[in-house]
Amino acid sequence: MYLGIDVGTSGVKAVLVDEADAIVAEADAPLSVSRPRPLWSEQDPRAWWRATETTLDALTDRHRDLMGRVRAIGLSGQMLGVALLDADDEPVRPALLWNDGRAVEDGRALEAGIDGFAVLTGARAMPGFSAPKLHWLSRHEPHALARARRILLPKDYVRLQLCGEAVSDRADSSATLLMDTVAGDWSDAILARCNVRRTQLPRLVESAEVAGALRKTLATRWGLTPNTPIAGGAGDNMCGGIGAGVVAAGDSCISLGTSGVYFVANRRFAPSLDRGMHTHRHAVGDLYCQQAVVLSAAASLAWIAGIVGAHDVGELVAAVEQAGIDSAGTPLFTPYLGGERTPHDDSALTASFAGLSFATARLHLVQAVMEGVALALRDCQDALESAGAKPARLVLIGGGSRSRFWASLIASALDRTLSIPEGAASGPALGAARLARAAMGGPLIATRPRAIEIAPDPARRAALAAKRAAFADLAGRP
Repeated sequence: MYLGIDVGTSGVKAVLVDEADAIVAEADAPLSVSRPRPLWSEQDPRAWWRATETTLDALTDRHRDLMGRVRAIGLSGQMLGVALLDADDEPVRPALLWNDGRAVEDGRALEAGIDGFAVLTGARAMPGFSAPKLHWLSRHEPHALARARRILLPKDYVRLQLCGEAVSDRADSSATLLMDTVAGDWSDAILARCNVRRTQLPRLVESAEVAGALRKTLATRWGLTPNTPIAGGAGDNMCGGIGAGVVAAGDSCISLGTSGVYFVANRRFAPSLDRGMHTHRHAVGDLYCQQAVVLSAAASLAWIAGIVGAHDVGELVAAVEQAGIDSAGTPLFTPYLGGERTPHDDSALTASFAGLSFATARLHLVQAVMEGVALALRDCQDALESAGAKPARLVLIGGGSRSRFWASLIASALDRTLSIPEGAASGPALGAARLARAAMGGPLIATRPRAIEIAPDPARRAALAAKRAAFADLAGRP
């Protein structure tokens, strides 16, 4: 068995994966996000660890016999987060998350101060990324930054608790924009601009390299072998790609979770210079990944569920599907609840409905939100293709992939057939488990899972295509 742990934004998920890539057990625990000011998005790093403990306790309670067969652990996690830890490894302040938009001016300052910033790092200094947020901290909370003995990404904070080692992988770390991406090492010029010392940053390893060993006390608690190896792992987008089988140039996937990520593997390093895209190292050796992101995907669905008073999102989506609403009759929704990355790169952009009438009912609003995310993903596809990306087979993963109705809307908006493999909802955690196996000398992918194909629906394709011009106008795009 191999244990994959994914430290997400809305929760922690852990899966046990066997030698044939079958997910034989899983558990999860929720997380919440704090938004103390406009554009801010934070979490307490200790909540990541508490949720990890809860998840692994549950997995052990139900499957202690399987836990005893785990050979290695892999880690995945939400990317770009900034956790500052003091000399006792206690958080100095809440972590700034990937969808935090406060550091707009700081990104501009970094680009103005470092020639060829995006060419060096692979992306513009957009506010959600780690480097601009650290620059913001150096200006607004210099004492907090100075107190920090360690600066860690979310999954690497959990690794610290698991094994006591401050380590990160080059894939996840390349997305901090603190790195010379091709060289695979921290950039001294960027660190100096952010007032960050190399000694504050973790040791770097490859994603499929052993990076530490589990503490004996935790091994006893969870029925694991003492000193179980822990692989380097990767960010959730890279691990999601591996979970989807995106391991060769041209392979592509969409991860439909809190955010929506359109991910394309590439053999060459193609820095993203505009339209809110970004390029990083993949967790697979010698590959890079071009990414376009909808900041509020399933987050938009959770939001509208709260607005209409639904307590179960799955039941709400099922009700929409059963209603058989014609997409030609739904309102238009832009899913910019927390700004948008691709293609607008605007943290101040706001969401909106248009085309409301007395005929608009509760389920029309919900379907409009799902369609809006699908149209935003079409924007992502167009941006990637304009940058030279050539997506081949397209796989859909993430929690949103459970809805075949939403998958049909997305396939119709993209005019592309989607492949949904077994275990698609556990993509990042599965990818982490696969990296754990690779770190022990096994194959990265043992078995290609069975998958279903979702083709564009002609009527939905026509209705959504007709909405694209209005969608662009509503977003205020030139």
